[in-house]
This record gives sequence, C-alpha cells and structure tokens, in this order.
Amino acid sequence: MSVRTDRATDPGVLADLADARLGQASFSRALNEVRNDRLATPSALPGWSRAHVIAHVGYNARGINRLVDWAGTGIETPMYPDPAARAAEIALGATLSGRALRHLSDHAAIALDVAWRDLPADRWTHPVRTALGRIVPVSETVWMRTRETWLHAVDLDTGARLVDIPARVASRLLTDVLTTWSSRDADGREVRFVLEATDSGEIFAAADAAASGRAVTLRGRRADLLGWATGRPAGPVLRDGDPAPAAPRWI
Repeated sequence: MSVRTDRATDPGVLADLADARLGQASFSRALNEVRNDRLATPSALPGWSRAHVIAHVGYNARGINRLVDWAGTGIETPMYPDPAARAAEIALGATLSGRALRHLSDHAAIALDVAWRDLPADRWTHPVRTALGRIVPVSETVWMRTRETWLHAVDLDTGARLVDIPARVASRLLTDVLTTWSSRDADGREVRFVLEATDSGEIFAAADAAASGRAVTLRGRRADLLGWATGRPAGPVLRDGDPAPAAPRWI
C-alpha cells in the first residue's frame, strides 16, 4: 500500500502544516480530559461553556475546509453564510451530546487535514476570503487553524497551558495580535504596544510602533504576554512596574 503525503512543496507551508497538526493533537488531548457531564460547565472563555468551545473548533475546521475546497476547485465557497449563521451554528452545536461533539471534533479535523494533504502544490497561492472579509492565499488557512487549536486547547481548562504552546507559534501569535491592532487603527490614534518577553529576550512590536509616538512598553514572560494580548488568564504583565492596562480586542 502506498503512503499518501502532502502535495504541498513549499517549505513554509509544510512547516505550518506540522504546527497545525501539533495544535490539533493538543486540542484533542484537552478534549479527551473533558467528561461528558462537564461539557456544560464554563470554559476559560467568558460566556462560553466547554461545549461551545468544542463546537466552535469543530465548525471552524469545516469552515476552513470550505476555503480549501474553493482553492482546489476555483468555485467560491465562503467559510460561513454570514456571522449570524456562524453564531447560531455554534449555539446549536453546544447542545449536542458528548458523543456527537467528539464526533464533530474528530471528523472535521480529519477531513480538513485530508483536504490540505490533497491540495495540489500549484493551488496553495489561490486567493480566498476569510470570515472577516480578508483576501488571503489559501496557505493562510493553516495558520488560521493553528491559532484556533492551540489557544482553544487552553480554553477547555483541562490542563493545557499557554506556556506549552511552542515558541515559534507563541511568537507568531504575538506578532499576529500586534499587526491586527495596528491595521485596525489605520489613522494612528490608538496606543501602540511594544512587548518585551523577559524569559526569551524577544521584542514584539507592530512595524509602525516607533513612528506612532505613543508606544507603550509592557514586560512579562512570553506566555503571560500572550495571555494578556489574547484576553486569557495570565501571569503578571507590567508597565513601568505597574499592572498593564486591559488589552484591546483582538478577533
């Protein structure tokens, strides 16, 4: 029997696929720790139960799979019909039985991985539109999924920690957050943050942070900076020795 491998050839795409698969494994491990009688209990995300998180991650895989289909066939296939339909889908999914939720999570993830594996090398640059309306190459869907699985594994609150996220993923997440904040505030009125990771020595900043004239430096461990930036519980993040202000909304 022949072994089927990724048809992608770009080294960056292949490296991203490896991170996405590790993220899925992390989420699956966290899900396995949730007993069925604990699915309705609160997750680490305000307003969402663990069942909401599981449904969201499962339907996210299906939505991303639609974008991969778009790239493969050339036929436009949106992630979701509209934001209201997406929210309704998650709300309904959160009412599923434990068995159905686990089935959704496992099978949606497998289907997406197969779609990535079988996408021809020459289709990875095909443009698609995300749920937020951004036009990106379909290769971006791998990162979109990576950040979902690693962060939501933590949100299930069964033992996965921000500090367990691989350095390359955590660093990319911090850069992603700062870039998103900067692009959202195109007129430059808002404060720009410079994040200094005291444990790794890394400095994270949007490209226009220094030029803004309103850069604020925050310091903390990389995992704590990530928690602060993405709105998750974290250790101390300080500004001149005082607690950092609340982070802006990310996504």
